[in-house]
Amino acid sequence: MGLNMEKMLVILVIAVFVIGPERLPAYAKKFSDFVKTVKQMANGAKDRLRDEMGPEFDEVDWKQLDPRQYDPRRIIRDALLEDEQQASRTPAAAAPQLPQKPDTGEFHFDDEAT
Repeated sequence: MGLNMEKMLVILVIAVFVIGPERLPAYAKKFSDFVKTVKQMANGAKDRLRDEMGPEFDEVDWKQLDPRQYDPRRIIRDALLEDEQQASRTPAAAAPQLPQKPDTGEFHFDDEAT
């Protein structure tokens, strides 16, 4: 899905038709200036973050924070499995119990109609 040489060539051909060969060098210069500005802004933000975090900046696992790694199906599956594991570790004494009727010593058939 990355930007490979064939895609760059297609973009260049489309740009030549849309912009025109006379204005293409000026727009290419504007685009390169824009890319340089964005790169400088990103580096500035990174440097500022490094200054504010101090030595902890190098300890952060940035790949773990990449949003592209998150799969909603996996997150839901892991959450459901975690709930099941917690339920299986819960002792029987901690499980909710139904209220019991006090024993009066009498014998009743609850299923039969009177």
